[in-house]
Amino acid sequence: MQKETKTWYASWFDTPYYHILYKDRDYDEAQLFIDNLNQYLNLPEDAKVLDLACGRGRHSIYLNKLGHNVIGADLSENSIAYAKQFENDTLKFEVHDMRKPFDEKFDTILNLFTSFGYFPEEEDNVTTLKAIQASLTEYGLAVMDFMNAEKVIKNLVPTEIKTVEGIDFHITRKYENGFIYKNIKFEDKGESFDFTERVRALTLEDFETMMEKADIYLLDIFGNYKLQKFHNQESDRLIMIFK
Repeated sequence: MQKETKTWYASWFDTPYYHILYKDRDYDEAQLFIDNLNQYLNLPEDAKVLDLACGRGRHSIYLNKLGHNVIGADLSENSIAYAKQFENDTLKFEVHDMRKPFDEKFDTILNLFTSFGYFPEEEDNVTTLKAIQASLTEYGLAVMDFMNAEKVIKNLVPTEIKTVEGIDFHITRKYENGFIYKNIKFEDKGESFDFTERVRALTLEDFETMMEKADIYLLDIFGNYKLQKFHNQESDRLIMIFK
């Protein structure tokens, strides 16, 4: 059975297989990053935080443990349904399209781990940036954590097989027409599956152009989760602070 859709992120992120394939992501590294951001942003304990494209909510939960009032938002209904089991008075989850601003305002909005650049239409990325800015308080700051596309393209691994929970994920990668493609094929319980992740290979210059269109002020740029200086050829991440 072939599983394909034009909006790949709406289907692939909603499957249990997405979470199986990526189950070994580094939680300690993620928490270190959030600790560093929390210190850099100098957030008060009860700050209102939006974790935009939160997935199953692991970062939202940790942010809430730091004392913040957190809303985790994601387009995936299944991910939000899973995350809701962790809700409390100061932690809520909701299904939300990041292209739309929130009615309420936040002290900070976090968009972490390359949760941007999925849309086929380039203007949707500018729309998303405008929606983020519109959802900030007067002195609020947003954090965009994106891959360093230049380094990713340079070090692209064309093919690999990753076995997780007895499933062989056959993965191929390519860079084409401004996008990085990651095709994932596998079989489970007698069915064949085929998904393709597609993320626009946005560079710092691309973000600067979009932010100028959106009338957004880029305040700071970092190249890793320790918040060290960004180098376009060597840095692992492209982390931008803006308002």
